[in-house]
Amino acid sequence: MKTRELQGMNSAELSKQLEEAHKELFNLRFRLATRQLSNHRELPKVRKTIAQIKTILRQKELAAAYEESNSGSHS
Repeated sequence: MKTRELQGMNSAELSKQLEEAHKELFNLRFRLATRQLSNHRELPKVRKTIAQIKTILRQKELAAAYEESNSGSHS
């Protein structure tokens, strides 16, 4: 999934995507351990997706905190 698509999602959708990515990573690790995984490049891709989702969630969290602190001090 592209970063722009992830940035357009709300926090609930991102949390769901994060959960799905963790499940996929678990399945890939399991398949790797049982030697059923043919494309090893999938593991880093999923890890990168997880990192992107976590980064975007944190950015949204910080933006909300910033907005909250600014709206409280100017009123």
